[in-house]
This record gives sequence, structure tokens and C-alpha cells, in this order.
Amino acid sequence: MLTKKQNLLETIRGGHPDRYVNQYEAIAMVYGTPYSAGNPMPAMGGPAVKNAWGVTISFPEGMPGPFPVHDEEHIVCKDVAHWRDYVKAPNVIFTPEEWEPFVKEAEKIDRNEYFVAPFIAPGIFEQCHYLLEIQNCMMDFYEEPEAMHELVDYITDWELAYAAEICKYLKPDAIFHHDDWGSQQSSFLSVDMFREYYLDAYKKVYGYYKDHGVQLIVHHSDSYAANLVPSMIEMGIDIWQGVMSTNNIPELIKEYGGQITFMGGIDSGKVDKPDWTRENIAKVVEEACQANGTKYYIPCNTMGGPESIYPGVYEAISEEIAKVSDRIFK
Repeated sequence: MLTKKQNLLETIRGGHPDRYVNQYEAIAMVYGTPYSAGNPMPAMGGPAVKNAWGVTISFPEGMPGPFPVHDEEHIVCKDVAHWRDYVKAPNVIFTPEEWEPFVKEAEKIDRNEYFVAPFIAPGIFEQCHYLLEIQNCMMDFYEEPEAMHELVDYITDWELAYAAEICKYLKPDAIFHHDDWGSQQSSFLSVDMFREYYLDAYKKVYGYYKDHGVQLIVHHSDSYAANLVPSMIEMGIDIWQGVMSTNNIPELIKEYGGQITFMGGIDSGKVDKPDWTRENIAKVVEEACQANGTKYYIPCNTMGGPESIYPGVYEAISEEIAKVSDRIFK
């Protein structure tokens, strides 16, 4: 029997996996760094908090994740043309002593079984709209392209500085990086605009990780982004996590399998709800696995982490994947 790590590699390489990679089972997420310790995130249903970038974040009950508060009072950057007056990147340089407890936690992980993967969020696009507010950000791509390019470069440079510290101290096998790039039906940006603003930025960031020993880039975007897959491949993404069924995953596997793997297909909106049932989860899991096959596909809910909104859903999905896997791989 292959280890979880070996089985994932066989899956993404089009080899001979002996079972489905079951959601996040092969990825040991590392949430703690000295930076993240000083960058608070709200608990679901708890009070809003201000993060290290000055963005106020809330996490309402029943929502799939936290999101910035964007009334007039809380928008950090009120005029992108003068972004330097508003945006101050937080420190990522810490002493070895400050890193020590986080390094020790990472060292407890069995790297023969798991990919050690620091969790990084928000991504470069999300950081832009976190700072600007989403409608302002989308208009600024058209109305203030020079300033937007500068802001993207500034955030990219910060990500590179953080990457250097992560690689120095944690020596990760993988990176789990958030950046939502679309709605359920379309990408937020056209392909041309996306490539203009974000292709080179991510090539730099993901290229740095690959050049410093990171084996896998796992990028989360629970959205439609089929039109961005060629850009993802060019960026160096190995696994697109969060791929929704609205992307026609079988066609994507047929066209791009071998260059990128698709992790998702079990839309959280279909299964992770107050009235969830085991029967419905079994049906959705079965449909996803039958449609998407066994190579270049990892069945998973579309949440950006090994969790669910409603208690028991993530575990039920994993159990149903195991049942289907036993039948398909027997």
C-alpha cells in the first residue's frame, strides 16, 4: 500500500495510485509562523478583528470563510492613486528564537507520509481587494492601471520576503496558497487582464518556492476559473484545489491532465448546509468520482481547508470517498 504522499504523487503524475487521495489526507497544513501569530483571524460568529495589514475581517455564522468589512470607515486604501499613503506591509523578519516553536511543530510531522504545507492567505488578488474594496478594486484595474501595477508589485515583494523566511525555517514540501479568482460562473477578470496583472507576480512567487525546495504548489480558488488554467500551469501550480463542478472538470482533465491536477468537484454548496444528509453526500461524491476518473483528480469538498461549515460534513465526505474508492480501485 502506498503512503499518502506516494499515492498523491502517483495521482498527479498519471501513474498507478492504489486509491483516491481522500481530500486533504496527504497535506499536513502548517498554520503557525511568527507572522501569522501577530495576524489575527476572527472565529466564526465571533467579533471582527483588524489584521496585520489594517484590514478589518469578520466571519459571520454559517459563512464559508472570513471576509473584509468594507463600509466607508473600514476601507484601508481609499484612493489607489495614493496607495503609499495608506498601505503598509507588515513585518515578516523574525529571529530564530521567535521561529523556534513553529519549527518544532513542523518537525513533528512525518514527511514520509505527508507534504508539510504552510497555509498562506489571502493571495495577491485578494489582498488588493481586501485593501481597496472589491468594486473599487475592479474599477481601478481600468481607471488606475499604473497604480494597480505598483500595488500588485508591492504585495508581490512582500510575498517573496515572506516566502524566503518560510523556506529558511520551515523547509516546506508544499505550499497551500489561497486566492479566489472567480464566482461560480466566471472569473472576476478577463484572461488578458488577469495575465497582465497577476501572471508575472505569481510566476515570481511560485517560482521562488520551487527554486527553494518546494515540491508542490497547491492553489485554492473555489470558483469557476477554467479559462485561467493555462495561466495556472504557466505560474507553476501543480494542484488547483477548490475546482467547482461548474468548470466541466472531465474536459479540463482531458485537456490539461499531466500538467495540473484538479482537487474538488464536490461543491460545498451542494453538501455543506444546515439540512445536510449522508444520502445526499454519498450521491454527490459518487457522481464526482464517476465523472472525473482516477488520474489528475482528487475528490474533495471545495472549502479551502480540511473542514466544513457544519459539523460532521467533512468527515462524512471522507467516509463516502473511501467507500467509492474501495469499489473503483478493487
